[in-house]
Amino acid sequence: MRYLVVANETLAGGNLLSRLRQLGAGESCRLHVLVPATAPPDHVWTEGETIDVAQRRLDTALDRFRELDAEVDGEVGDARPLQAIADVFERGEAFDGIVLSTLPPNLSRWLKLDLPHRVESTFGLPVIHVVGSREDVSA
Repeated sequence: MRYLVVANETLAGGNLLSRLRQLGAGESCRLHVLVPATAPPDHVWTEGETIDVAQRRLDTALDRFRELDAEVDGEVGDARPLQAIADVFERGEAFDGIVLSTLPPNLSRWLKLDLPHRVESTFGLPVIHVVGSREDVSA
């Protein structure tokens, strides 16, 4: 099975790692991790800052996900998560499902945008929604 894993602030968290471990149990699993370079809501930011933070999150997650005994790779994508996912599919990538990790409903901008349902209806793949907590990726 091959999964597209989409997350930002929750990427390196235990909830997502646990869910990915369940998905890969007993079968060969490949993961492509996509981190939309989403701007932080709490301060003025630069595009370079958002890309740097997303890259640190990706690097941390790739290190953690390698313990899953799965093929793992990833990339930083467009700040708009739906567009970031579309960019991956436009390259001809194929997946069996999409794992989307968000903050809880009261904190998640992605849930306010109804992203899990929009992703499922746009790309026609099952979406596995994981709720996690914010992970610090300080330099």
